Amino acid sequence: MIRYDALDALPVRDALPALADALEGHGTAVLVAPPGTGKTTLVPLALAGLVGGAPARRVVVAEPRRIAARAAARRMAWLLGEEAGQSVGYTVRGERVVGRHTRVEVVTTGVLLQRLQRDQELGGVDVVVLDECHERHLDADTAAAFLWDVREALRPELRLVAASATTDAQGWAGLLGGAPVVEARGASYPVETVWAPPARAVRPPHGMRVDPALLAHVASVVRRALAERAGDVLCFLPGVGEIARVAGQLGGLGDVDVLQVHGRAPAAVQDAVLAPGARRRVVLATAVAESSLTVPGVRVVVDSGLAREPRVDHARGLSALATVRASQASGRQRAGRAGREAPGVVYRCWAEAEDGRLPRFPAPEIKVADLAAFALQAACWGDPDASSLALLDPPPAGAMAAARDLLTAIGAIDPTGRATARGARLARLGLHPRLGRALLDGSAEVGPERAAEVVALLSEEAPREYGDDLAAALRSARRGGDAYSARWRAEVRRLRGVAGETGGRVSGAQGAAGTGGGPGTESGPGAEGGARAGGGAGSKGVAGETAGPASGARGVAGAKGGPGAEGRSVQGPSRHAREGGDEHAVGLVVALAFPERVARLDGGSYLMVSGTRAEVREGSALRLAPWLAVAVADRPVGRGHARVQGAVVVDEGVARRAAGALLDAREEVLWAGGDVVARWVERLGAVELGVRVIRDADAGAVREALLDGLRQEGLGALRWTEPAVGLRQRLAFVRAHVGEPWPDVSDAALYARVDEWLEPELGRARRRADLARIDAGAALGRLLPWASGEAGRLDELAPERITVPSGSRVRVDYGDPARPVLSVKLQEMFGLQESPRLAGVPVVVQLLSPAGRPAAVTADLASFWREGYRGVRAELRGRYPKHPWPEDPATAEPTRHTNARLRR
Repeated sequence: MIRYDALDALPVRDALPALADALEGHGTAVLVAPPGTGKTTLVPLALAGLVGGAPARRVVVAEPRRIAARAAARRMAWLLGEEAGQSVGYTVRGERVVGRHTRVEVVTTGVLLQRLQRDQELGGVDVVVLDECHERHLDADTAAAFLWDVREALRPELRLVAASATTDAQGWAGLLGGAPVVEARGASYPVETVWAPPARAVRPPHGMRVDPALLAHVASVVRRALAERAGDVLCFLPGVGEIARVAGQLGGLGDVDVLQVHGRAPAAVQDAVLAPGARRRVVLATAVAESSLTVPGVRVVVDSGLAREPRVDHARGLSALATVRASQASGRQRAGRAGREAPGVVYRCWAEAEDGRLPRFPAPEIKVADLAAFALQAACWGDPDASSLALLDPPPAGAMAAARDLLTAIGAIDPTGRATARGARLARLGLHPRLGRALLDGSAEVGPERAAEVVALLSEEAPREYGDDLAAALRSARRGGDAYSARWRAEVRRLRGVAGETGGRVSGAQGAAGTGGGPGTESGPGAEGGARAGGGAGSKGVAGETAGPASGARGVAGAKGGPGAEGRSVQGPSRHAREGGDEHAVGLVVALAFPERVARLDGGSYLMVSGTRAEVREGSALRLAPWLAVAVADRPVGRGHARVQGAVVVDEGVARRAAGALLDAREEVLWAGGDVVARWVERLGAVELGVRVIRDADAGAVREALLDGLRQEGLGALRWTEPAVGLRQRLAFVRAHVGEPWPDVSDAALYARVDEWLEPELGRARRRADLARIDAGAALGRLLPWASGEAGRLDELAPERITVPSGSRVRVDYGDPARPVLSVKLQEMFGLQESPRLAGVPVVVQLLSPAGRPAAVTADLASFWREGYRGVRAELRGRYPKHPWPEDPATAEPTRHTNARLRR
C-alpha cells in the first residue's frame, strides 16, 4: 500500500508540475532541491508514473555511491509499500535487485557508464536522473556528457534531469542545452551553529595524515554535544582510519551506541544506521552521509571540517587520496543533516573566522584525479581526447597525456588514441585499466582464480592488521571472517566471472607507462574513508564503481608497450606460474598492474623502475628483499622518499616479465663522477640490471660526454695559464666596447662555438685528464678576427701592458670588462696630465704607495692632481720620506726611485 502520508510530506511535490513541464517542453531540466525535500525518492517515482498519475516510464537514477543507491531504492520501495526488486530496484557492483516489473532502477554512476558503453541508446530507458551532481564526481560528469551525446545524436526523446542540493545550476543548465532550472523549497528545520575550535593549534592535514590532537578534540566535542543536546549525533570524519580512532576514544558512553558508516561497512551496519534506533546513537561517518541519505533521529552534527580528495604527486608519480579542508558547500550539506526532521545544531570544529577562507566548492574530480579510466571511457566512446564531450571542466592536458601513455602501453588504445579490442575488454571489467590489465594477463600466467584473488586484494584497501606484505594479506583474506574478507570473496567471484566473459586468449602489452596508484575507492573526494595513501582515489572503475589504482602524471618515455607490444598469445597459466605458489602469483599480478613500481634494493632504500625511491618500514617482512613489486606507497611529511605501504617480494625474472616494455640495453657514454664513463648498460627503467665497461667507445659519443662535462663543471676543466686568462679578459673587454668582429667569450658563447675554437684538441681527448692538457689560450686564439685583419689590433685596443711616464711597462687588469684597471706606484705617474684610454675607455688608475698599497683610485688624473693629491701627500710624506712628494705632481719628473738614489 502506497504511503501517501509520507509522500505528501515531501516538499519537492510542489515542484513536480514545473519539472514535468520542463521535461515535456525541453527534454532536460536541472532540479535544485535542498536535502530532505524528496528529490531522490519522490521525483523518480513521479517521473515513472508510479505516483501522481503520469504516464508509465522507465527511469534510471544514478547515484555516486553504493550505499546511497541501495538506500534510495529501499526507501522508494517502502514508500510504495513494496520490497526492493518489485517496482523499484537497484544495481550496484556485484549486486542486482531488479524484477520483471521494475520501473525505477537506482544504479551507481559506474554501472550507468558500463551500460552506456554496451548500449549507447539505453534502449528501454525513458528518463535518466543524475543525482548529487554538485559532488562533481568524475563518473557523474562523464555520464552526463555521454547522455547529452546520446540525446543529441541518437535519442532526442530521452529525458535528462541533473539533480542536486547545492550546485552550479546555470553551469549544468548550459551544459544540457539551456535546460530550465526548477527549484524546490527546502524542508529542513533551522540549524544552530556552534563554533568549537580546538583550544590549542593543531597541525594542518598533510597527505593522509590527520593530527591526532584534532581527532581527540572531535571526540571531546561529540561528548559535549551528547551532554548539551538531545537526539542522535552524526559526526563527519575524512576516512575509515579516523572513524576507528574517534570510536576508540568514545568508549564508556553507557547507553549510547557508536556506529561506523562508510562504503566498506557491513551491509547490516549500513542498514542499522538508516533505521531508527532503540537507543541513542553516535554515527561516525565519511562523506557518504553528506547527501542522499537521511539518518533518522539525528538532531546534532559534529563536523571535523575535513574531507578526502584525490591528488597526484607529479614529482614522484604517486597518486593518493589527500586530506583537505572541506568546502563551504560540504559544510552546508553536513549541517543540513541536523535539520532533516526537527530543529538541530551543528558543532563545527574550527573557528568562525576560518570559515570564510574555505573553498566554496569541492575540487572537481576531473581536475585532480587520475584520468586513465576516464580516458579509456572516452576512447571507447569514440572521442579519444574528450574534446567533443560536454563537460563543465575540461580534463587537464598533462593528466590526459599520462593516461594515454598508460593505455597505449597496456594495449588499450592504438597510436591514434582509438580503443582497441583489448581496450574494450578492459572497459567491461569494472576495474581501473591497470587492474584490468593485471587480471587479463595475470589469468594467463597464474590462472583466473589466483589472478582474481590478487586483483580483488588490490581493488580495496585491506585492514591495517593485514600488514604491508601482500602475499601474507592474501592468506589473511582467505581465512578471515571479517567484513573485508566477505567483500573480498564476493569480488573474487565477480572478477572470475567477468574475466571469463572477456574471452579466452589474452594478448597484450607487458609494459605500462605512467606511475601511481594503489587501492582505489568507490567514489571520489572523501569517499569511503579513502584508499590507503598512494592509491588511486578519484575516478571509479571503467565500467563499475571501484576505482582501481591510479596512474600518475609521469609517463615512462619510450615505453615499447603499444598495442600487442611484448605480447604473446597464451592459453592458461604456465607450469612455472602454477608451481610458484602464492608469493609468485601475487608478485606477478602486482607487477603487471604496476610495472613501473617494481623496485630493487639499492643501498638502504628501494629504487623503483620509475625512478622514485622508497623505503620499507622497520620490522617489515619485506625489508632487505632484493626485489619488490610495490602496489601502494605514500610520501611521509618531510621525507624525500616514498614509503611502501603494500608490496610483495618478487625476483628479477618477474620484474623482467612484467615490465618488459621498459627493458633497455645500450652503449652509454656519459660524464659521471667527474670523468667520462663508457659502459654497456642493461636497464629496467631507472634500475640498472647489469653494467660492462667499454674500452673503445665511439669517438663521437666520447666527445659529447666531454662537452657535457665542460657544461657541468665549467671551462675551468681546461688548462688556463695566466696568459690564457688574460687573453680571454682582453677579448671580453674589446667585445664590450668595440663589438663585432671581436668574439663573445662568455661561457654560453664558447659552448655554442666549440667546433671553431676547441677542435682538434677536443676530438683527440678521451678523458678528463686530456681536457686538462688543452691550452685554452692557444685555442681561444682561433676566435680572433683574422679574416678581417682586425686581429692585429688587439694589442692596440687592449694591450697586455702599457708604458707609464716612468718608463715602466705595467700590466693592465681587464677583470672587469666595463673598465680596465692599472695599478702603479704614484711617483711613476708624475707629469701625466690625463688618464690613459684604451678602446676609448678611460683606464681606472689605482695609485699605490711606495709599499705597494692602494693610496688612491681615479679615472681622471688631472682632477686628482688638483684636488686629491694634497691629502695623499700629507698622509704619506712623513711615512715615506725617501720618496719624492713634489708640490706640483702634474709637472714633476716621474720616477721609480727614492730621493737618495736620485741624488746619487
